[in-house]
Amino acid sequence: MTKLELVSCQTPKHNYKKANKEHVAIPNILERQFDVVEPNTYWCGDVTYIWTGTRWSYLAVVLDLFGRKIIGWALSNSPDSELTMQALMMAYESRGQPKGVVFHSDQGTHYTSRKFRQRLWRYQITQSMSRRGNCWDNAPMERFFRSLKTEWIPTIGYKNFNEAKQEIVNYIMGYYNQIRAHKYNAGISPNESERRYWLNYKTVANFT
Repeated sequence: MTKLELVSCQTPKHNYKKANKEHVAIPNILERQFDVVEPNTYWCGDVTYIWTGTRWSYLAVVLDLFGRKIIGWALSNSPDSELTMQALMMAYESRGQPKGVVFHSDQGTHYTSRKFRQRLWRYQITQSMSRRGNCWDNAPMERFFRSLKTEWIPTIGYKNFNEAKQEIVNYIMGYYNQIRAHKYNAGISPNESERRYWLNYKTVANFT
């Protein structure tokens, strides 16, 4: 291959760094209660990897469990707390700085770091964490990443970081939130699920 100047299209294998002990200071408040009756009560977060030409890049996402809507995201070459804080900041600002939210994630260091926990404290958000090595404790986030990678991302990844960023925004904003039917939402999109909730909420408020 070197002699013929051939380059493999197969992406390298990615290896996660696994936690070696339980983070007992942060309880699992969510306890797999994924059916949520109103927006901005329970958010979930997670990080995945995406091939961007010559290296892995990392996507952090925040999902509102009510309508399974993606409300915050960030892409970076480093899977650190700066990445997860950027996604959290987008979610917090785009939702009007809500109070009383519970944020659930796995036990990755980008969520257990002092920086990230201080940001949660500043936003008055309560932290919840999955049990170590138990992906089912954060199943809605795992389901979103599976949809992203099977429905949108090319098998060999993207040519570069900028292409990846643009395509991911197109998927989240143009397709997933706006158009994609979701079984949990009885066949309607996350945006439509929230629109109907707020329409009914205003109707009830006006009536009372």
